[in-house]
Amino acid sequence: MELKEKIISICEDKIQKKWENVWVSFYAFFENKNKDPETLMKAATWWIEIHKLDHFEKAVKIIELIKKHWI
Repeated sequence: MELKEKIISICEDKIQKKWENVWVSFYAFFENKNKDPETLMKAATWWIEIHKLDHFEKAVKIIELIKKHWI
């Protein structure tokens, strides 16, 4: 699964399990022992450098940003 689809899927799952105002960190999309540092850095760059997001953001906001501005 491509990272974009994985992020959307995880955010949607968290929204369904918790509530619409659930917050996520970009670390939520990776295992504790990351086996793919290149993809982690892509997500971190998109989250921190490009969009200047806080550590935690609302999942609905992330879905909107991913759909509009994914690199």
